[in-house]
Amino acid sequence: MMGYFFTILATALSLLIVDIIVPGVNIANFPSALIAGVIIGLVNAFIRPILTALSFPITFLTLGIFSFVVNGFCLWLASILAPGFEMNGLVAFILAPIVLSFASTFLNNYFAKEA
Repeated sequence: MMGYFFTILATALSLLIVDIIVPGVNIANFPSALIAGVIIGLVNAFIRPILTALSFPITFLTLGIFSFVVNGFCLWLASILAPGFEMNGLVAFILAPIVLSFASTFLNNYFAKEA
């Protein structure tokens, strides 16, 4: 149970980092980031596998580059569902999932060592 809490916390902190670094991403406050972290987890658990399976042929043809589009779409979908979290523009659509991935990986590794 604590693992889920740390993952959500790391995702929320990562979203705040994305808000600072990537233009076009706006998060109202920390509670909005926590809600967005939960929604991102749910989207990644239930919708992303379906999109990945459906887009496998084009991902294969583009040597994996299309997976950036799938990641961006999942983050955009989470921004629609989460209050206080907005993504605007193509730069945010492509760059935000990359920065989120790096920041989240770093913070999850930090929390895993501490817990």
